[in-house]
Amino acid sequence: MTDMRVLISGGAGYIGSHTVLALLDHGHEVVVVDDFSNSKPTVVGRLEELSGKHVPVHAFDLTDRDKTAHLFGSERIDAVIHFAGLKAVGESVAKPLEYYSNNLDSTFSLLAAMRQHGVRRLVFSSSATVYGDNAPVPYREEYEPLSAASPYGRSKVMIEHVLTDVAVAENLKVALLRYFNPVGAHPSGRIGEDPQGIPNNLMPFIAQVAVGRREKLQIFGDDYPTADGTAERDYIHVEDLAAGHVAALEHLDAMAEPARAFNLGSGTGTSVLELFHAFERAIGRELPYEVVGRRAGDLPAYWADPARAADELGWRTQRSIDDMCADVWRWQSQNPEGYPDA
Repeated sequence: MTDMRVLISGGAGYIGSHTVLALLDHGHEVVVVDDFSNSKPTVVGRLEELSGKHVPVHAFDLTDRDKTAHLFGSERIDAVIHFAGLKAVGESVAKPLEYYSNNLDSTFSLLAAMRQHGVRRLVFSSSATVYGDNAPVPYREEYEPLSAASPYGRSKVMIEHVLTDVAVAENLKVALLRYFNPVGAHPSGRIGEDPQGIPNNLMPFIAQVAVGRREKLQIFGDDYPTADGTAERDYIHVEDLAAGHVAALEHLDAMAEPARAFNLGSGTGTSVLELFHAFERAIGRELPYEVVGRRAGDLPAYWADPARAADELGWRTQRSIDDMCADVWRWQSQNPEGYPDA
């Protein structure tokens, strides 16, 4: 596989930053574009520190088509990994127009620039939310019809359809990566998840309780039809997820069809309480929590069937729940307030 120069949209974000390091480690070059609306510029310095390589950064909003086209004209780009977008499920319900506008327009802008400059490889950051509420567990890529319960999720469904249609019409190669629940951090403790405001996901909430930023964890419901009554999800270490992007990128040219979906998950469900107690093991002490009512729309349990990624990409998760918790604690304890401002 020849080394590529890869544009990473949203490359300063949680998953994007870990993928930047994985690409550099595999001999590829990277160019980052990020508007820093949900990330900090200080991330870039840490990426350079960890990789020992220069990471060129363009700071603007990808919905600006002129700036996006100029970027493609000023940098040699062989492929794109598209992370950029708004991503909070609850906020998307309150601000649907902002979510549809940002997530769709940034994708249209990228596709127009790719067409103009002859770039034909794209890896897209999709989500397990595209399976909706009725897909049988474990989730398989063949499932139809895709649906979602929030504007965030529906924007991912729409973009998957857009990318598939454009790939067929314009001879692109597109991998649609459906993530399950990313957690963990780089083992150095230098980069990790730094949500702005109240976290939307379980793991950073637990970590902020452990570091003293929050009083206690709220567990939403303990009366689900699961082993311990709490909801089960498929957690994947962000380092494994980053490796999945490299595997997908390097597989694009060999894909038989223009666009193909891949689940990136472990294939195992872990309950809220199991993850919580694993974190307690990682830090060596008990943490406070309380059980409150279920949240509307939360499913009891789901996880991936990761067989397609294993068979076609040669990719599998390598890291355990205990690894995830230990790495998150290393990140959070070294960076109790997250990344410093620039």
